[in-house]
Amino acid sequence: ELVAQYLQELKRRGVSVLLIEQKLTIAMQISDRCLVMGHGAIVFEGTPDALRADTYIRKEWLEV
Repeated sequence: ELVAQYLQELKRRGVSVLLIEQKLTIAMQISDRCLVMGHGAIVFEGTPDALRADTYIRKEWLEV
């Protein structure tokens, strides 16, 4: 939670951050854009809302 607070503050200040994270809950809350990589290639690029709506990407690349 503390890291999320720091990242939110950076965002509020207009600072861009490249966040590589496996825990989607934090990343999806603070991100403007999301990229998903699979087998060394980007398989999705879009907004958090677009990622939430993309059932194929979520099932194929993000769910265990």
